[in-house]
Parts: sequence; structure tokens; C-alpha cells
Amino acid sequence: MRSSPSSACSVPCWRPRGAGGFRSCSGELLAGILVGHTGLGLVDSSDPTLTLLADVGFALIMFVAGTHVPVRDAGIRSALGKGTARAGLAALIAIVLGVATAVLFGTGHAPLYAVLLASSSAALVLPVIDSLKLTGPSVLQATAQVAIADVAAIVALPIVIDPANAGRAALGAVAVAVSALLLYLALSRFEKNGSRLRLHRVSEDRKFALELRVQLTILFAFAALAVVSHVSIMLAGFSFGLAVAMVGEPRRLARQLFAIADGFLGPLFYVWLGASLNVLDLVTRPGMILLGVALGLGALLAHASARLLGLPLRYGLLAAAQLGVPVAAATIGTQLNLLAPGEAAALILGALITIGVATGAAGVASRRQAAGAPAAPGAPAAPPTSA
Repeated sequence: MRSSPSSACSVPCWRPRGAGGFRSCSGELLAGILVGHTGLGLVDSSDPTLTLLADVGFALIMFVAGTHVPVRDAGIRSALGKGTARAGLAALIAIVLGVATAVLFGTGHAPLYAVLLASSSAALVLPVIDSLKLTGPSVLQATAQVAIADVAAIVALPIVIDPANAGRAALGAVAVAVSALLLYLALSRFEKNGSRLRLHRVSEDRKFALELRVQLTILFAFAALAVVSHVSIMLAGFSFGLAVAMVGEPRRLARQLFAIADGFLGPLFYVWLGASLNVLDLVTRPGMILLGVALGLGALLAHASARLLGLPLRYGLLAAAQLGVPVAAATIGTQLNLLAPGEAAALILGALITIGVATGAAGVASRRQAAGAPAAPGAPAAPPTSA
């Protein structure tokens, strides 16, 4: 990574809060539940202004998630083969478990459950790996598996969540993907010919924050394209994030976007989502609690299957952490009235189960790595232990 603030990094330079981010998202959802429809009724999730701000926050969250996919990391590229095989095995098991879950609970949402069970979250897993300084071939392969599962699930979700309009959603997804590819080519051109650096210098001299303004304008344009083409702004934000990640995100811009996303609009989205959930449906419909548990355990089982292909169990469980895709499914399903009462809350419950187990697995991986690490140069050797 270069020291210049204006330099482009090979991976995003500003990470979210690691395992602390897990707890923060959960806390924001809980706060929304307490002040929203389930609790005190202080927040009206149907308010148009609040909904608009939540949509912007959702787009920013997915944009940041896209920038955290390590598409420029040479080490990850070398691990793509094994990562793809393990993500494929997890997807096959997810299909079987998704169909079984839909039949068992009578929801008819087998394609949706399969995508949820196979999904992962690069925006959650990669900061944890970074903060705990996990290294080694298994970590690279797990990272590749997470990146592949994350991208595939986000692309597939708009298609499977509403099968009746799958064709229209597929065309919209293609339109967004083509736009993201064209944007990547344009950004690469501006980066190579120095236009972005000149823009940065003018912005820095005159305090214009031009890079941030341009990025937000592009993000809103992508979101508008998604709405017109009948796909979720989730895909728009994520595609734009991938395009930026492929070029390299400047350090200063990453910090600015982190401040906007995690400082205001991201938490507002999670509060809005919590306010829109009716958790009381879980009390009156205990079957939905069982559905959430089944989805969480199913996702853990699907990703733990990577152990069959040589990945240590702790890394398979870490790769099972998910939030963006279940949150998107709950959001889209609630807005389009596609989910049964309590089903959206069940999706979030399943995601929280995977996060809890993944956090524990990350701790085990960190301790195993520390126990097996060689002593630092010059460090005294450990005294022999008596029998």
C-alpha cells in the first residue's frame, strides 16, 4: 500500500469494524425493533422520507460490501480453484437443504432458501480475518470461497426471490452488470491517464470533496437504473462497489464513504429494517422461529462441507457468516409482500445464528494460529515443562 493519501490500493484501505461490526448491526436491528412496529411504535417504517434514507443507506452498505471483495489480490486469485470448488459444493448442499426446508415449513420458497444457505458476506468475514491477522493457504482459500459465494448470491437473489418476474429481473441484472463493466473501463482509463489524480488535487486544494460527490452521483444513477429495470438497489450498489474495487479505492475516499455509511445512513437502514419487522409474529408463529434456526444451521452445514475438500472446519464455519443477503431478502420480500408473516424476522434470525458461530470460529482460528506461530527473533525460548 502506498503512503500517499491519493494512491489507489490493491484492496479497500478502510475496513469496517470486524467482529465489533457484527455486534453493532445486531444492536441497530434491536434498536429498530424496540422503537418500531414490534415495540414502542415511535418509528413509522412506512414513512416515505425515512424509507428513502433507508434505501440510500442500503445502497451504500452494498457498495461498501462490493469494495471489500478482494478482486485485485493476487493471492486470492491463486486460490480461486479450490475456493470455487468449495463454494460449488456448499451450493449443491444448500439446494438440497433449501428444498427440504421449504417443503418442511410449507413456504414454497425453496430457491430463496437455497441462495440464502449458500451465501456468505465478504464485508463481514474479510475484516475479521484482517483484524485477527489470520494467514496461510487455508485463509486464502476461505477468502476466495467467501468472495465467490457473496457475488453469486447477490446476483441470484433478485431473480429467485420473485420467480414470477424472474425473466424481467434477469434482464435488469444484465443491464446493471453491463453498466458496471462500462464504468470499470472508464474508471480504469481515468486512473491510468492521471485524470483521477488531477481531480483529487483540485478537490484537496479547494476542499470540494469532488471524488465523494462523483461517487455518490454514480451510486444514485446506478440505483435509478436498478429501479427502472426492476431489480433491487442491492445489486446496483454491489456492482458499483465491485467496479471500484477492481480499479482500486483511494484511501481518502474510502474513509469518507466509511463515515457516511457506518456513521449515519447504514445504522439508519438497520434501524428502519428492525422497525419494519414484526417480531411478535415469531411469538404467535413458533414455526417461524424454527425456520430461522433451520436456515442458520443449514447455512453452517453447507459451508462446513468444505471440510470434505480439505478446508479446516473453523474456516468453513467462518465462511458461513452472512448478513447482506438475508437482510436484502427480508427488505425486498417485505416491500413486495412476498414473505409470510414472521418470515422476514426468521431470515434475520438465521443470519444472526451464522454470525454468532462464525465469531466463535474466528476466535478458535486465531488461538490455533497463535499457538502454532514460531517465536519472534530474539525472543526467549519457552522453558521445558515437567512431566
